[in-house]
Amino acid sequence: MKIFKVLFFLALAVQIAVAQGGRGINWTPDGNAYYRIEGSEISKYTLPSMQKTVIVTPQQLTPKGASEPLKVRSFQHSADDRKILIYTNTQRVWRYDTRGDYWVLDLDKNTLTQLGKGRPASSLMFAKFSPDSKKVAYVSESNVYSEDLATNKITALTTNGTKRLINGTFDWVYEEEFDCRDGFRWSPDSKHIAYWQIDATKIRNFLMMNNIDSIYSFNVPVEYPKVGERPSPYKIGVVNANGGATKWMTTPGDPGNTYIPRMEWSNADELVMQHLNRKQNESQLLYTNVKTGVSKPFYQESDKTWVDIKSRWADSPEGWDWVNGGKDFIWVSEKDGWRHIYRVSRDGKTEKNLTAGNYDAVSIVLIDEKNNYVYFTASPDNATQNYLYRVKLDGSAAAERVSPTDQAGSHSYDISPNGLWATHSFSNANTPPMREWLQMPAHKALKDNEDISKKLASMPNTPKKVEFFRVKTEDGIESDGWMVKPDNFDPTKKYPIVFMVYGEPASSTVRDAFGTGRNGLYNGDMAKDGYIYASVDNRGTPSPKGNTWRKAIYRNIGRINIRDLAMGAKAMFQQYAFIDTSRVAVHGWSGGGASTLNLLFQYPDMFKTGIAVAAISNQLTYDNIYQERYMGIPQENREDFIAGSPMTHAKNLRPTQNLLYIHGTGDDNVHYQNAEILVNELVKQNKQFQFMAYPNRSHGISEGEGTRRHLNGLFTKFLKEHCPPGGR
Repeated sequence: MKIFKVLFFLALAVQIAVAQGGRGINWTPDGNAYYRIEGSEISKYTLPSMQKTVIVTPQQLTPKGASEPLKVRSFQHSADDRKILIYTNTQRVWRYDTRGDYWVLDLDKNTLTQLGKGRPASSLMFAKFSPDSKKVAYVSESNVYSEDLATNKITALTTNGTKRLINGTFDWVYEEEFDCRDGFRWSPDSKHIAYWQIDATKIRNFLMMNNIDSIYSFNVPVEYPKVGERPSPYKIGVVNANGGATKWMTTPGDPGNTYIPRMEWSNADELVMQHLNRKQNESQLLYTNVKTGVSKPFYQESDKTWVDIKSRWADSPEGWDWVNGGKDFIWVSEKDGWRHIYRVSRDGKTEKNLTAGNYDAVSIVLIDEKNNYVYFTASPDNATQNYLYRVKLDGSAAAERVSPTDQAGSHSYDISPNGLWATHSFSNANTPPMREWLQMPAHKALKDNEDISKKLASMPNTPKKVEFFRVKTEDGIESDGWMVKPDNFDPTKKYPIVFMVYGEPASSTVRDAFGTGRNGLYNGDMAKDGYIYASVDNRGTPSPKGNTWRKAIYRNIGRINIRDLAMGAKAMFQQYAFIDTSRVAVHGWSGGGASTLNLLFQYPDMFKTGIAVAAISNQLTYDNIYQERYMGIPQENREDFIAGSPMTHAKNLRPTQNLLYIHGTGDDNVHYQNAEILVNELVKQNKQFQFMAYPNRSHGISEGEGTRRHLNGLFTKFLKEHCPPGGR
């Protein structure tokens, strides 16, 4: 249900020449330069001069017999810096382009060699050099391979992989909910590979129907564990990089009723991994001896609700943050009620809270061990914003803010490995994104014409179109919100209001970042047409307001978040006399679609018009990892799932209300099944509404010629007809 992030927020980070599977700047190991793909070249830019050096020419990227160079999607250097792994000809797997072809450019021999000869085109995944630069390992068609770069000998390290028995990568739900994609790791000595094996044969297929790509319809199966169904059993195996039998590791509990979302090497003889119980409220860190396969827990935490994993505070779940020569590691926990960064001894027996205080660390940006700092983002005073802080790695001093005080809004950084340079992006709801190169930690712009502080100082002082506010509901909940008033606003008139909602733990709608206040589904200018556009935050969103705020939604999706949204709107009605309470509309996508339906059905006196897209109408239809993390297991508390599902309240839709429901029939995330369940219930209750199905479109409803033009037109027409704009 995370499509919301894609549709409603513009990314602040500028990505330059990302390595496959990574995000951000492709830095040189010493941090004093970065690499960049420029057309058919790969260049290196040295800091601070930005002197450009072409390191790979179009001729070097042109295979023998080919007339054109490879189109480089991303690349990575070997550890010895003498080879470059090129990723090209990519194809999408669920959300991202993680399948493609790989070539190795040998800079000494000036040769370009394709990997995986004999494998199907665009079938290789997650290729990476061994630490000694002599081999590359990759996944193809659910098996793990290693390839010797001197001889190009390919060795199949696994041979039993199928579409349902998956080696070295993951099934749909691990990818969607844990952000797990790359499922194998080289050992530090390059002798072994550790990998996940996911047995999706135990998971029932959900069958989507394709009616338009042939005269006879056909099923599109997706291995999809619905909430209440047991997870795909996993194994962690270790195999010699030259081939041989896999040694399987032992882990606590039932692999078909637990999860391992993180696994790395701690040294050449040992793995470290995170193990979660089925409810995801008990976390164990394990060391596993790869020779015996025996696992031993060394660090544990639990919560009455759930324990978050690394993908909630980092770009990916990969990597383990060792410091002090492997004697300590960095960990993030909410154990004291706030999300904090801890330094933990290797044995897990001693720890120090580096960011102690009543605030949340949002994400770790860089661990700069040489200079004794951890850089992280936070916003202790305003949960809608985001700033860079740093704190001593040894815990000897309190955190200090690095982002300038004259730049109120949202900041993102990519800091070089040596902590000396960074790219910095800034925006707020009323200021388009700006970007600069910085000298760190002074936060000094390298180029005068990029200096964000100077640009802001020279900008005209114009009225802020997006206004932020806070409301306190009758339940005593204080919520952040924003609104965009109509152009030529007249406070003596009353205007219709359109709420944009999401409401669930995957994201928040109230952020002081560019893109907030803009409706990508509306044709035209809502403010010019005479609408108030607004959003209010609710408990359960990942806003940095502490554990109590975020986890109040546990076993309460569809109830507490809906009440907070409704009471936030009610407080606005009382606070702002210019809102026309007879013209109140709401819209949302995915989890926001479910919130839209629940607001219409549970608070029909308040919300008159709703447009819901790709909504979960019955919480028992969504996947097990997401739904059980936030709602529990339905065999134990089914009543909570029923109470929070829109279909339960559909009978409350009134003739005076207007509902437009939209869904793609090829949605592998929130299945089209939800649309038919809702339609069936509304028909049963004799409720009139409008409905649009987009054939074969996925959760983002973006595929197919004319789709988004049609969707926007449908959205705009329905809103204007049933919630007419303009002051009265």
